[in-house]
Amino acid sequence: MLNFDEARFVRIQAGAVALRERIEAVVAQCLAAGAQNIFFLGTGGAAILMHPAAQLLQRRSRFPALIDITAELQLAQSVHLTDKSIVVLPSLSGTTKESVALLSRIKEVGATVIALVGHEETPLGKGGDHVFVNFAEDDTSCESFYLQSLFIALAVLKHRGELAESERILAELEQMPSLLLGVKRSYEKEAAGLAQTLAASDYHIITGAGNVWPQAWYYGMCILEEMQWIRTRPVHASDFFHGTLELVDKDVSVVLFKGEDSARPLTDRVEKFAPTYTDKLTVLDTARFELPGISPDVRALVSPIVLATALERVSAHLEVIRNHPLTTRRYYKRVAY
Repeated sequence: MLNFDEARFVRIQAGAVALRERIEAVVAQCLAAGAQNIFFLGTGGAAILMHPAAQLLQRRSRFPALIDITAELQLAQSVHLTDKSIVVLPSLSGTTKESVALLSRIKEVGATVIALVGHEETPLGKGGDHVFVNFAEDDTSCESFYLQSLFIALAVLKHRGELAESERILAELEQMPSLLLGVKRSYEKEAAGLAQTLAASDYHIITGAGNVWPQAWYYGMCILEEMQWIRTRPVHASDFFHGTLELVDKDVSVVLFKGEDSARPLTDRVEKFAPTYTDKLTVLDTARFELPGISPDVRALVSPIVLATALERVSAHLEVIRNHPLTTRRYYKRVAY
């Protein structure tokens, strides 16, 4: 595979999976101590990656799960953020400005902070009440954060008696590092083709629904815009029909990501509509990937992880095709803002 270290990838994702038991113990401790809600925060892409876990709890648990914008929460506060809150703060660097700034406010309130970081010797690595460290870099962080946040959500469900067959589900998830490597291997050639498609247009409408919608949003904003300077319009597959569809014509690229949860019919609707009006519809469907030993309900849970791992292969080819390294920036962490 192009510019890819298989052993490194598996090691990092196995590191995320290895945190599961401790995550479960920490969540159980928080619930036993009287926690009344959980916030999934973070900044930028890391915050987006928390959305599937938050959505899982919002759909399946009566335990309140909240999403907020960290920078706004610092300014506006929230009556829901109390000493009975669990706050999940992810930051790969452990130094993200907005998240570090909010940390002191959270401490004043007395909420319990679960920090997910790539480096311990950092403000968030040192500042969390419970710190989970799993080194990763941009090309491996999506899967790592998705897995860790999923384990947090599943731990809440399990310890509240809201997760049937929890042991089976968790046992299947233990297989994900090697299965994700299989996804990458199987998709390599087609990833090069999708990279060519993305490189051929300077504007893309990117859409998805359910728990893969955050990955569509993330890929448009954090990869194509930030790392490739390609203009995108990420839009939820439902909202696609409330404005964005008017931008579609035969030369407009529409990129559709499909997962395997209950929201799949919303992406089916886009897939049915788009070919009538554009010659540039591209579909990436997680259902096409083999995941031996993974049951349909768990496949639905891991769809955003599978999508992220396939798209990393696309990004690896895209930077070569466009002669634009994924690390190149004009402004991000380079100028004052």
